[in-house]
Amino acid sequence: METSHSFVAKSEGSAQADIFSGLTVALALVPEAVAFSFVAGVSPMVGLYGAFMMCLITAVLGGRPGMISGATGAMAVVMVNLVLEGNALGGAGSHAGLQYLFFTLLMVGIFQILAGVFRLGKFIRMVPRSVMMGFVNGLAIVIFLSQLKMFQTGGEWLQGEPLWIMAGLVALTMAILYAVPKVYKKAPGALIAIISVSLLVIFNHIDTQTVLSFIQANGGSGIKAGLPTFAIPTVPFTWETLVFVVPYALILAAIGLIESLMTLSLIDELTETRGSGNRECMAQGVANFVNGMFGGMGGCAMIGQSIINITSGGRGRLSGIVAAGALLFFILFTSQYIEQIPIAALVGVMFIVVIKTFAWSTFNIMNKIPKWDVLVIVLVTVLTVKYDLAIAVICGVIISALIFAWKNALRIRARKMVDEHGIKHYQIYGPLFFASTALFLSKFDVINDPDEVIIDFQESRIMDQSAIEAINKIAALYHRAGKSVHLWHLSADCIRLIKRAEKICVVNVLEDPDYFVGIDDYRQYQENLEFESL
Repeated sequence: METSHSFVAKSEGSAQADIFSGLTVALALVPEAVAFSFVAGVSPMVGLYGAFMMCLITAVLGGRPGMISGATGAMAVVMVNLVLEGNALGGAGSHAGLQYLFFTLLMVGIFQILAGVFRLGKFIRMVPRSVMMGFVNGLAIVIFLSQLKMFQTGGEWLQGEPLWIMAGLVALTMAILYAVPKVYKKAPGALIAIISVSLLVIFNHIDTQTVLSFIQANGGSGIKAGLPTFAIPTVPFTWETLVFVVPYALILAAIGLIESLMTLSLIDELTETRGSGNRECMAQGVANFVNGMFGGMGGCAMIGQSIINITSGGRGRLSGIVAAGALLFFILFTSQYIEQIPIAALVGVMFIVVIKTFAWSTFNIMNKIPKWDVLVIVLVTVLTVKYDLAIAVICGVIISALIFAWKNALRIRARKMVDEHGIKHYQIYGPLFFASTALFLSKFDVINDPDEVIIDFQESRIMDQSAIEAINKIAALYHRAGKSVHLWHLSADCIRLIKRAEKICVVNVLEDPDYFVGIDDYRQYQENLEFESL
């Protein structure tokens, strides 16, 4: 992804930029949180409280300054089934589903904290670039499609004058956002655009959809409320409850961490800095746990809001803290003003996010990268749009790993020669692992080989148990044929797993490469050698 994102690279943050960008993010969080709460089947206030707590806690404790968390669609689509099934368990009219959701968030928090404690965040490094490109492209399309729904009312598309007004206000917002940085680079373009379009609509009495009408159209009454209150979820603490809740908790925890860590990697790339994945895992866990105790719907990192923050100049933790504080301030004191903001202004901001999120360099490199990488990019993009990013990323990583394994399986080869003593040498090149064992075994001619054979692994690597079994198998074939086989340049840990090792293995410690089967820890291996020598 070369650098459709270079517009934010290496730029420096400031307190002023953090404050303005935080205010912009807070305004954009309102309709997003409300929309996702309706997707999950809970009250808008549950979504708003969730956005406030997720944003505040991850801004303070998270591993990536400048990244914004809140209620998200990826988790909301899972929550809707949880809430429905919880309502059914509680009986008609009990609304127990909400309490089951809060209890599930406690479990989600615990699982995510454990992921951070056990340092699972580092596995985000295993996500290939092709998967990342597919992820951001798919997410840009998802954000775009979600904003198209704002051009509907009552399930019907806007037509005639309302459509033209909406489209014109969206275009005006985008034009202001484009023009402001040209005039003054450090000006908060998104905030200026939202305020300008809002004032235009209010003072000219333009009839268009606002935050309030959007909430009312979806069954809510407004965003005014008090502070979130502490309450332990009222669900029966039984084995049946755990059996019902834990699978949902594991899915939500996984989705939340995948989306958060992918967003963290993207923001790292945009700002050319590096965050802490393990710290972010723990922060996400704490935030979701607190949501379960204070009546929020939980969530994870939001790529759209994070990019709004970054492109508006937000780089420090202050931007997230301001966004969370401003959101709570809106809920407590200024709901009547925030409710007057036209939806078109927020849609215009999100369309700019879409343009800046999409990796336009994808089209330039299609003919320059391997076809398998193109396939992965397209597949991950499609899966992100059709299902969700967790499924897309997991499938992308699996397919990339299989492609890598297949390519490396073809790299195993053997150079053959017979020396002056009539001994045949097989010099093995390339990695020997589960995918290359069949090709490895095909290199040998047991029947026609002389009585003495040497297999030299100096230029090879023994990667896993399948490789060990392949070596044992070829040694057994020569043994049954009444021929002697010697294995050269195997590491000591390999030899411990080779049958009849003391008879057929030869190790030259001075020449042997330092490598180990699988992911054995080198320091532990050294300690074992020292202990054995005592």
